[in-house]
Amino acid sequence: DTGAVVPVHLFGRLAPMGEIAALCSELGVPLLEDAAQAHGAMRADRRAGTWGDAAAFSFYPTKNLGAAGDAGAVVCRDAEIAEAVRSLRHHGSLPGRPNHHVRRGGTARLDNLQAALLTLRLPHIEEENAQRRRAANLYRELLADLPLILPDGEDPAAHVYHLFVVEVDARDSVLARLHARGIGAAVHYPTPIHLQPAWRHLGYAAGDFPVAEHLADHCLSLPCFPGITEEEQLRVADELAEAVRS
Repeated sequence: DTGAVVPVHLFGRLAPMGEIAALCSELGVPLLEDAAQAHGAMRADRRAGTWGDAAAFSFYPTKNLGAAGDAGAVVCRDAEIAEAVRSLRHHGSLPGRPNHHVRRGGTARLDNLQAALLTLRLPHIEEENAQRRRAANLYRELLADLPLILPDGEDPAAHVYHLFVVEVDARDSVLARLHARGIGAAVHYPTPIHLQPAWRHLGYAAGDFPVAEHLADHCLSLPCFPGITEEEQLRVADELAEAVRS
């Protein structure tokens, strides 16, 4: 039986939540959003984190809303779930009873310094997301004639471009050339989950998930962040053009 459905809002764009939410409701299965890369992203006028029974956000420094170190948050609709999350983050104890443990928990408390920094950064997230969108639009113009697959541009106002990821043939050689030219491109998730050693016991092999394997071999993340300049993007585009044509 399915314990829960966990859609991942990858690279700053929401998963097709209308369809997923309807299916989970029909089957009575909990819906838990992985919104780590989607602060402020929307679909059908609803933001990431508002679709499911609960959602997890990451505040790792590179995220759209980042702290100074490891940090995160869980949002949820149900008071019982909220109480369980508060308990799990503090050794499985209950509020007001720190030495009375009712479940197996851990240490996952957001410290005050990280919370203070996030409070200062939160009012700027909409403008910073807008800067990411402007950078993405410029990349679309600059890269339109190259042999690449660009991110889906449907409903661009809803995408927050945590990453600007293209698909390119001979990805590894293109990446090596970009690095040699001082371009901070990267590859995220080069090995699909079913081929990771930790999940070998599930019995999957190469070829079982061809779409995931293709993307793992072809995806390339280009520099995209608030404050990136047009001059910097022009240089990225010029070097990428040289790399894919060489």
